[in-house]
Amino acid sequence: MLLTKGIKTKAPEVHRKTFQEFKQTFVDTNELDVSFLKIYKKMIVRADELLEIFKDEKWKRGHFTYQTISQANKEPASDSLKNSKFFVSNIMKLIVEM
Repeated sequence: MLLTKGIKTKAPEVHRKTFQEFKQTFVDTNELDVSFLKIYKKMIVRADELLEIFKDEKWKRGHFTYQTISQANKEPASDSLKNSKFFVSNIMKLIVEM
């Protein structure tokens, strides 16, 4: 939506900057109801959580693939499977909400 107004945000703190731009551009101008801001904020929290899981999984993949014997991989693999299921279920919720 911000891109339709020619607004781009960049790192660092891209989520905070995007949230602020969304608020100023759409909510503060009464173009969108404040309830959309609450939905957007909820989505940012979800996105941050999912990105953190992704970063952890990426590190584990490199570490346990190349630096650990296979017997030691069972516990991290179980954690990865649990995190993957959580990640996919959240993505599916986002798709359904669209």
